Amino acid sequence: MAQAYQPIETASRDEIAALQLERLRQTLRHTYANVAHYRAKFDAAGAHPDDLKTLADLAKFPFTTKQDLRENYPFGMFAVPREKVVRVHASSGTTGKPTVVGYTQNDIDTWATLMARSIHAAGGRPGDKVHVSYGYGLFTGGLGAHYGAERLGCTVIPFGGGQTERQVQLILDFEPDIIMVTPSYVLAIADEFQRQGLDATKSSLRLGIHGAEPWTNEMRTEIERRFGMQAVDIYGLSEVMGPGVAQECVESKDGPVIWEDHFYPEIIDPNTGEVLPDGELGELVFTSLTKEALPIIRYRTRDLTRLLPPTSRSMRRIAKITGRSDDMLIIRGVNVFPSQIEEQILKMAKLSPHYQLEVSREGHLDTMTVNVEIKPEFATATAAEKEYVAHELQHHIKSYIGISTRVDIKAVGDIERSLGKARRVIDKRPK
Repeated sequence: MAQAYQPIETASRDEIAALQLERLRQTLRHTYANVAHYRAKFDAAGAHPDDLKTLADLAKFPFTTKQDLRENYPFGMFAVPREKVVRVHASSGTTGKPTVVGYTQNDIDTWATLMARSIHAAGGRPGDKVHVSYGYGLFTGGLGAHYGAERLGCTVIPFGGGQTERQVQLILDFEPDIIMVTPSYVLAIADEFQRQGLDATKSSLRLGIHGAEPWTNEMRTEIERRFGMQAVDIYGLSEVMGPGVAQECVESKDGPVIWEDHFYPEIIDPNTGEVLPDGELGELVFTSLTKEALPIIRYRTRDLTRLLPPTSRSMRRIAKITGRSDDMLIIRGVNVFPSQIEEQILKMAKLSPHYQLEVSREGHLDTMTVNVEIKPEFATATAAEKEYVAHELQHHIKSYIGISTRVDIKAVGDIERSLGKARRVIDKRPK
């Protein structure tokens, strides 16, 4: 076993399972007593916290989805009085309503410790300088990385996203050891090094901790080649905590280790909800074991992966995320739903609701083209008029959703029609 940040990382499987069972019972009781939504769902399913005798009994309890959180927007899923919530974060929503998550002071402390554990497993050590390029604000990435690095005893450079030229300048000036950033954006930073005639492999960076979007081992190789540093995967999602639910260990680089003392994982058949054995591909489901403000029971992440046996730590790993069981797209670290694009299209007087999203990959970066038809009454619009409408839609999408897109205004009838479910997304990215 590798050097651990905390003893639990190298505990026996029996010790971990015993701790999980104890914490799961406490969580179910806490949730049932304090969240009306969960109490009603448990009662409807004929499940009571006292029914949990073994870890396998968790399968008796109902799933939680994003819809549950949206229906209880903003604070209806909190299990403590709102006055006990010291911070809220939120993830993007399809209809203008994000999913809101809350944290007590104990939750913040737990999160900071788990992020410190994650950075340590990635190869970070006290005294390292950590350049954080994840977004700050309602997104959990920036502050999650920030608090974890401070907890480990690192020096934090809280840059956030964007301003790529300045990112390069500060990497040169401040000489950080670690960068925490999405994998696609770190390659944009590499491109900026190259544009300035600089060699990124000669920078001070020795470690990149990358998450918030799926990335391949081929992209890892490219990042490591261009920076001359180690690149490891971090996994998390706001509804479960934020980043730091699982972390790849630098000595093995064989998939993120789930911090099983705080999160209980299951893999289910996305269609039937049946729990699948370790090693089988399915949808990842998480139950929190220690959260106070927003305990989450059997949360369907929609991420498709496998549970793998322990290697560098005593806890199980997840394989690389291979896709999602819903229609959400992740474009350069931003969660995008077709309905969000549709909402912006429908605000435009000259555009019809007939559209398709074309997603492709240029180098290592994902790009999206919005193909949308002009309304018949504007079919004779000039090229200049169409270009103006395209720029206006691009601006709305960037402002409201946070991604840059191309927009191609099509003639009437150019978008394929469907008698059933519309084919909204054409994904041309390599599998």
